[in-house]
Amino acid sequence: MFKRLIDFHLDKWKGDPYRKPLLLRGARQVGKTYAVRRLGQGFNYFVEVNFEQLEGAASIFDKDLVPEKLARALSLLVKAPIIPGETLLFFDEVQEAPRVILALRYFYEQMPTLHVIAAGSLLEFAIEKVGVPVGRISMLYMYPLSFLEYLVATGDALMAQEILSHHVGIPMEEPIHTAILDRLGEYLSVGGMPEAVARWVQTQDPASALQVLQQIAAAYRQDFEKYARKAQVKYLEQLFRQIPHLVGKEFSYRAIHGEYRKRELAPALELLERANIIHAVRRSSGQGIPIGAEVDFEIFKVLYLDIALCQTILGSDISIWFLRPLDGFENRGEIAEGFVGQELICYASPHNKAEIHFWRRKEKGSSAEIDYLLQRGETILPIEVKSGHGKTLRSLRLFLETHPKSPLGIRFSALDYSLLEDLDSRPLYAVASLAHESQREALNCLVSG
Repeated sequence: MFKRLIDFHLDKWKGDPYRKPLLLRGARQVGKTYAVRRLGQGFNYFVEVNFEQLEGAASIFDKDLVPEKLARALSLLVKAPIIPGETLLFFDEVQEAPRVILALRYFYEQMPTLHVIAAGSLLEFAIEKVGVPVGRISMLYMYPLSFLEYLVATGDALMAQEILSHHVGIPMEEPIHTAILDRLGEYLSVGGMPEAVARWVQTQDPASALQVLQQIAAAYRQDFEKYARKAQVKYLEQLFRQIPHLVGKEFSYRAIHGEYRKRELAPALELLERANIIHAVRRSSGQGIPIGAEVDFEIFKVLYLDIALCQTILGSDISIWFLRPLDGFENRGEIAEGFVGQELICYASPHNKAEIHFWRRKEKGSSAEIDYLLQRGETILPIEVKSGHGKTLRSLRLFLETHPKSPLGIRFSALDYSLLEDLDSRPLYAVASLAHESQREALNCLVSG
């Protein structure tokens, strides 16, 4: 099992005397089950109830939701003790038994010393059916491996440690900088889906990792029929295939090839977002705190949950990332932008669904745009992603001039670190330097071993 950022937060939850039952949320195959099983190794007993596999388990929740009765029945069904303080009770694939989510409230109120976690590949759709017991449960969000997690998983913890501890504005030694860019190119090919990373570690064969990604894409397509009406599946298929072509661009329903209308595509797009396959990057004016209070829901960009999965769906030639990564950064700016967005999501607070924003000037004829906006305290950080060694920063200059809450701009590119007046330039591999404070301790724990 790979060491993950989520492990830190799960360990912290385990030891919290005021903890609540936990919902672990995230897309299919990002490693939720493995993370909970790792946590289970620290208990005297670990009871996993998979509602897709364990016949009769869902029916236990059909009548009343009294925790003592539920625990006794489940204990008999799985032939394992469920003892508060000694057992981790894990409900998996709860979309097959949505009433489990309601039961979490009563576990909190009537059996608070029992450790309970619920997860599922399509959990969001179960939540939609029954709601969330507000104030009675905790939540953690999980994503594919970030670049630093990938480095640790592939045996380069020292490199990850150097990135995390490096001071902004001070150039990295050139051979080290080049070596990390090479590893980043490797990550852009393999991505952060745990099974693809595991296959790469085992085989060092890009074709083998690509095969895993193709299988994951197929599994996501097979899920469409589980959460969409039959008439919607064709729209999901079109969006799933075509959105990778639109990464880095403002989303337009007219850009989806075929005779489709917004009223048909919009609900399907929302389903993909709810399944955590895509993330919407919404426009904000960037003038006020919080950023999300000034969002324009009609103007947005879209990211896939994993940059390598995105390229797999595109059918891109990934060999360039292994052979000539600098050429890849130069010629595939949308991939660099998608990568930075994915990293910002991975390093956001896991206690809330990650939200990222971008800025575009409203005036007609203006092309001024900032790739991402990030709020840190009372400051709004404008982030520009430049492919290769791009140096044109007109949009960033304009934003800084018109936004008093933004005294500094950040550029991510293939260039080394530098700091000049109001421009903080960092390499593409250093997005972790902007990690939310709730992730910093997790990152330090991750890289220190």
